[in-house]
Amino acid sequence: MTQHSGRLIFGAAYYDEYTPAAAGPDRLERDMQMMVDAGFTTIRIAEFTWGTWNPAPGVFDFTHIDRALDAAAAHGLDVIIGTPTAAIPTWLASRHPEVLGVTAAGPNKYGPRQNMNILAPAYRLYAEAAIRALARHTAPRAHVVGFQLDNETKYYDAANADIQRAFVDHLKARFGDGQEGLNALNSAFGLNYWSNRVGAWEDFPDVTGTINGSLAAAFDAFRRRLVTDFLAWQRAIVDEYRREDQFVTQNFDYEWRGYSFGIQPAVDHFQAADAVTLAGVDIYHPGEDHLTGKEIAFGGDISRSLKDGDPYLVIETQAQGQMGWLPYPGQLRLQAYSHLASGACGVMYWHWGSIHNSFETYWKGLLSQDYTPNPTYREACVVGRELKEHAASLTDLRKHNRIAIMISNEAYTALEWFSLAAGFPRQYAGGGANYNDVFRWVYDALFDLNLEADIVPADAPVERLGRYAVLIAPALYVTPQATTDALRAYVAGGGHLVTTFRTGVADENVQVFTDRQPHGLSALLGLGTDQFTRPDGVALRPVGALAAALDDDAAVDPGVAAELAASTFMELLTPIDAAAREGDAEVEVLATYDHHAWSGPAVATRAVGAGSITHLATMTAPALTRAVLRLVAERAGVTDWAQDLAGTVTVRRGTNGRGRQLSYFLNYSHDAVAIALPVSGDDVLGTAAAPGARLEAGTTVTLPAWGVLAVEA
Repeated sequence: MTQHSGRLIFGAAYYDEYTPAAAGPDRLERDMQMMVDAGFTTIRIAEFTWGTWNPAPGVFDFTHIDRALDAAAAHGLDVIIGTPTAAIPTWLASRHPEVLGVTAAGPNKYGPRQNMNILAPAYRLYAEAAIRALARHTAPRAHVVGFQLDNETKYYDAANADIQRAFVDHLKARFGDGQEGLNALNSAFGLNYWSNRVGAWEDFPDVTGTINGSLAAAFDAFRRRLVTDFLAWQRAIVDEYRREDQFVTQNFDYEWRGYSFGIQPAVDHFQAADAVTLAGVDIYHPGEDHLTGKEIAFGGDISRSLKDGDPYLVIETQAQGQMGWLPYPGQLRLQAYSHLASGACGVMYWHWGSIHNSFETYWKGLLSQDYTPNPTYREACVVGRELKEHAASLTDLRKHNRIAIMISNEAYTALEWFSLAAGFPRQYAGGGANYNDVFRWVYDALFDLNLEADIVPADAPVERLGRYAVLIAPALYVTPQATTDALRAYVAGGGHLVTTFRTGVADENVQVFTDRQPHGLSALLGLGTDQFTRPDGVALRPVGALAAALDDDAAVDPGVAAELAASTFMELLTPIDAAAREGDAEVEVLATYDHHAWSGPAVATRAVGAGSITHLATMTAPALTRAVLRLVAERAGVTDWAQDLAGTVTVRRGTNGRGRQLSYFLNYSHDAVAIALPVSGDDVLGTAAAPGARLEAGTTVTLPAWGVLAVEA
């Protein structure tokens, strides 16, 4: 993966091109020395600087790149080279304006990054020349350890004429290019509605104006494939120049809500990751009093799962960042170990020094505008020193999770069209919850319970699903038959499946099934639905095993209405015909609707052989969600001492590179926390004793505010 086994990557993006002359002629040398003092191992350069070192067609000036490479080599720093294709030069836009993306809102203007059509021939022509020149120039350098393909690549909502022509060609290849193919297309997408039927391929309409959710979803899926192909195209070029020991990565990102929130709708990460040898990610998160670790965890869990559990690289995360992100004392260190606790092989900040002009002057790097050491930099020095000193204990963390969450780009797109709020596109429905809100609803509950999870795609084969005792499929609106079959086989094999509202609604063409929902699973559950509404003033009444579990949970007060309220969406579940029910077990209702009109099961479970299926028909409050998931986990046999610490400290675990168990105890709080240590082992970082000192189970250990304890058993 890198030239240095047993060493963690630690560093930042660095832009010699952005450094103002007023910073002084020795600024580069001083920066490099400060990086060495901070324990940096690596810098990342060259992305977003295409127009600087390729100022005209066929003209390449690598002055700044060579300056950074030479300085890094002189100071023993490794370098990751980023291909620059996410921001096009002015000359390319001027000579070939067709490379700019055209969206539903109209043609893009020059100026912002990522404003192009990644399929445009002129863009590909000059991008290839730039990539080749850069790779040829830098790959021979011994301290260049890897290449980053592009930056946070997506399709950028581009719907240019050539993209739409390619989409029509794709449909012809899928359905057939004759009249029979057109008939199949019209049937699959339901294009008879509102006279949208396509009678001839040459009459195919501009897709950006469609009201047909099936056609729009197919177009989005096609554009996600363009991203996959684009990264594979870049990888093939870089492969012609890179050495075998140089990795290839990409900094995948997530849905943005002022920080990383949920899965990225414009990229299929699992497919696109085939283009890289080392999964990479950009993770940004709330800070100060809003630091919880949840965004770090879910971003890491997805990234780790892209290469089936292999370590991944955090290519970008915040140092100081934007307003509200200035870390309290201890938080930068806690954040770094939070990434490692998820399985990261390194942490890199965006970026080294704050920008002095243009667009992102508000976004602080590790250093501020005056380049002097500050508290954040000094804390980074502590992190760098510890990572070097304790690398043998901290590297190559592998996890053996027994819980997985199934995610789906197709379900995300479908719920943008058939929203939870109103059933029609979210943009017209005034917003409301989307797919990621449902994903985070269940993910955050697991995080709060100290139940770690992997992430799997909706097309994961049953063999992969079979590794997990519990599988959660939130809002899996689109369920191709192959996915339904895999879920059924998972349960038949003894797995414990958890589904939620809006699962098993439509097929891969977003055409709604004609049977009871969840399609293909209602026979297992013994319940199904054909009616739903919004839960206006609807409460929930826990019963049976769930009520007993809540009675034992002091964090839940049945007298607080909000903790037992239904929200966002509710399905009305009724029994299916006994003849259609699979198996002999009775339905076990865990919660019912408490309302003057609506009644019946809101949360129910049913044993199916050695397995089970549990369905949440509405969005429950966090405490109730945690209680349901903990009950499922207990019955599946995947709970242990970590759940006893839930609400006090966060626990993240795995096996390190030397085969020893490593447990992280993370305190996301401004108060010190005392715990009775549940395991014996060595205090890696010296939180409770000297570094490496033995700690025995039962010992009371105090974690300081925003503190971390790492125990190696």
